[in-house]
Amino acid sequence: MAAMDLFGRRWALRLLWELRAGPLGARALLARCDGLSSSVLYQRLRELTSGGLIAPSADGYQLTRLGESLGHALRPLDEWAVAWAQEQEQEQEQG
Repeated sequence: MAAMDLFGRRWALRLLWELRAGPLGARALLARCDGLSSSVLYQRLRELTSGGLIAPSADGYQLTRLGESLGHALRPLDEWAVAWAQEQEQEQEQG
């Protein structure tokens, strides 16, 4: 259940998602996550690092092997979200 607690914290999954393509620094993460405060960013980075999902790197932060495996698990959710958004858009156009 500890994993669900971590993933349920605001911005945690978004940060993991943003790191899927490679390492990013704190400024880049802030720029990609509109509305994220720097204090929450650093708190989530500490939590995700402590959980073994990300690690500091020369370029900022990067996913660990464990974090990458979570990314593979999230891909079906992303595909569902894209289909859902398209359906919502079609409903708005019709309605």
